[in-house]
Amino acid sequence: MKKIIASILLAITAITFSAQAQVYEAINTLQSVIRPALSGSGRYKGYVEGGYSHTLAKYNGDFIEISTSQGYQYNSWFYMGAGLGVDILFSHPGDNSGLMQTPPPGDRPVTTTAPMMPLFADFRFLIGDTSNVSFFLDLKVGCSFLLTNRNIAINDGYLTNREYFFLDPSIGVRVPCNKKNNKQAVDVGVKYKLLTSNYWYNYNNNITLQSLGAFIAFEW
Repeated sequence: MKKIIASILLAITAITFSAQAQVYEAINTLQSVIRPALSGSGRYKGYVEGGYSHTLAKYNGDFIEISTSQGYQYNSWFYMGAGLGVDILFSHPGDNSGLMQTPPPGDRPVTTTAPMMPLFADFRFLIGDTSNVSFFLDLKVGCSFLLTNRNIAINDGYLTNREYFFLDPSIGVRVPCNKKNNKQAVDVGVKYKLLTSNYWYNYNNNITLQSLGAFIAFEW
């Protein structure tokens, strides 16, 4: 019995030390990422981006988009920052848009053109040698705010949210444009955007508004 108890205690001790080691490793990794920004030793980087996307499925609309992201290039392959933008949504109500004569509860006016402001965290992963043409994966995640007090008529109902969950992954090609400074580059790529909203059509419902598009950006 003593041997069994000793074995159990030894196993628990080993597991505890292993867990502690993993926690310390995770903390050290997080510190190595955050420390450059806090100390000012990280390499500052900025982006400005313009794009267009078109919605999928039955919720027909177009987005014209412009945004900027500012942050740090922590190493040769990882960038993290924060950004904001302005998206203009041009919705195209369907054949049943006569419903626009009966807006949802709240007496808010109706529009088919609406400005939105996304606020997001930006994570970019670089693939290849940044001194030459290379590839990247980018993920923006945050919230988008409707900059009007109107409901948006789209398809045969309305988007009624003032705040939207915002997800914007993309993939593209990075092309350096300054031989003396490879931080400056032009980015071209394709993107997917997701917004969640309440949707009203004689009753309340939740929808996911999805779009596909393309963009061009300048980074420095």
